Amino acid sequence: MSNTTRPLIKPKKNKTRIWLIYITLALIYIWAFSGMPIADVKETAAQVSKAIFSGIFSPDWDYVYLPDGEDLLRGLLDTLAIAILGTFISAFLCVPFAFLAATNMSKGRSLSNTGKFILSLIRTFPEIVMAIMFIKAVGPGSFAGVLALGLHSIGMLGKLFAEEIESVDPGPSEALTATGANRLQIIWFAILPQVLPGFLSYTLYRFEINVRSASILGVIGAGGIGTPLIFALSSRDWDRVGIILLGIIVMVTFIDLLSGYIRKKIV
Repeated sequence: MSNTTRPLIKPKKNKTRIWLIYITLALIYIWAFSGMPIADVKETAAQVSKAIFSGIFSPDWDYVYLPDGEDLLRGLLDTLAIAILGTFISAFLCVPFAFLAATNMSKGRSLSNTGKFILSLIRTFPEIVMAIMFIKAVGPGSFAGVLALGLHSIGMLGKLFAEEIESVDPGPSEALTATGANRLQIIWFAILPQVLPGFLSYTLYRFEINVRSASILGVIGAGGIGTPLIFALSSRDWDRVGIILLGIIVMVTFIDLLSGYIRKKIV
């Protein structure tokens, strides 16, 4: 007997559906761009653009370190400190909300929904809005930036932590329950050992985001490298803008690589 292999018949694509999707996307783009006001190009646009790019690509290296004043290194360290403290605060404060929002930890569905609603409500407010409110409350500076990042990060970390808690293996919890362990012992010996690697991984991921956010919060007066950046932009000191942007890129890239390496080791 000769073994004959039949060729696989690929299902025919519904060309009409694909073309409808393309046409719908094209109409959405046309509608979106039609609502954008097209401003007239100024006569000095080319000259200003040339000045911006020439300053950015020829950065002010003397600004990296100034013995008698604020410089790039101090601004980057301030930004890093804001991100670290904001992440540290949120990583601890979000744990109770995460256990409250997890469906397998709450006794009633209403408690879980309440926890999820609180975390969603916190995530609604952007870091910029929270930073402005804290600047009005405690004054401009790094402290307002730490509070803004710490409070805003609770919403995202709490949601991720709750999902990690919901995916745990119920076996160890059931075994401890059968031996007469109380709820705190179950959480400490059965739940936390399973979720701790995920908690650390999500915290590092949020730290990467907070570093970028802390670089922007200084623009509105919440400390960090954003403060000298907005001053340099206002005074059109493009060579200083260039060195500040270069410093932010280097810091964010290094932190992303380091955080990614650590997360691979943890998970």
